[in-house]
Amino acid sequence: MRHFGKIFALVAVVLALAGCKGKNRGALLPNVSGKAGEIVVVIDKDNWEGEIGNALRGILADDTPYLAQREPLFTLANVPPGSFNNMFKMHRNILILNINPQNEKTGMMYKRDQWARPQSVAQVNAYDEAGALEILAEAKAQLPEFFEAAERDRIIANSILYEELTLRDPVEKLTGGIMHFPSGYKLRKVTDDFVWIADEKQYTNQTVLVYRYPVPAGDPFSVESIISKRNEVMQANVPGMFDGTYMTTATAVTPTTLSLKYHGIDFVQTRGFWEVEGDFMGGPFVSHTFYSQDGKDLIVLEAFVHAPRFDKRQYLRQVESILYSFEWKNEK
Repeated sequence: MRHFGKIFALVAVVLALAGCKGKNRGALLPNVSGKAGEIVVVIDKDNWEGEIGNALRGILADDTPYLAQREPLFTLANVPPGSFNNMFKMHRNILILNINPQNEKTGMMYKRDQWARPQSVAQVNAYDEAGALEILAEAKAQLPEFFEAAERDRIIANSILYEELTLRDPVEKLTGGIMHFPSGYKLRKVTDDFVWIADEKQYTNQTVLVYRYPVPAGDPFSVESIISKRNEVMQANVPGMFDGTYMTTATAVTPTTLSLKYHGIDFVQTRGFWEVEGDFMGGPFVSHTFYSQDGKDLIVLEAFVHAPRFDKRQYLRQVESILYSFEWKNEK
């Protein structure tokens, strides 16, 4: 399974630079088209069906980590260069393979809002097939994160545009920061150290849990410490449908942690599966654990999904993006 986030800072710089150059022009561009999580790959048929296509699928269509069913990271749609017209240039995510011995420069290029907005375009410039494969191998971590960050930023922007402002207050009181929840999310539970906010529909449930606790002894960011506290908090606050049932962490697949930094906040990302003790419910979860501003407590932002009838990639991406919208209300 592939994990993201090691290069947030680099991708952010690339996007920022691209955004500065096209800031005025971007206001005049049309809105993007295409489905969330889809990438148009501009490459000729022979290369798409050959080694380069296999390499691209291995990088961008690998299994999404920690989903019960196999779902690709992104859905790829091949468009031959001769068919790459204005309609396809409006797509939200585009990857162009420019393989030409006459290229002046080679390497990977990242652009934003090239033909539409908010758009992300990556381009491989290579002299030949071997060169393209080498460039893709070097970009195997950066390339999917570039498109992942773009999808996340669109979700956050939409959350801010249609924000349920009443949900800011309980999160701010607990953490000293705010998160941007779109309309549809409602407050389910609030205590002195726990907040439960969810978008619950007939067949889907996207939930964000926010809680804090004193920094424990030992390594507070070890997977054992994080999961031990998670299980304690879930048992106390997230009951199942039947008496005596409650949420806990599934043990069939071991959760994993990854140290990341985003918008100036250092945190540990944890991914795993949740289940209900005494019942058959379950699904994926992801959490961010970091110090409170005074350093005395740990704050946890957790997102989980329950959608047994549907693919879960986009549901998890949507609710996970809310975690990334967190920002301190007043920086010290």
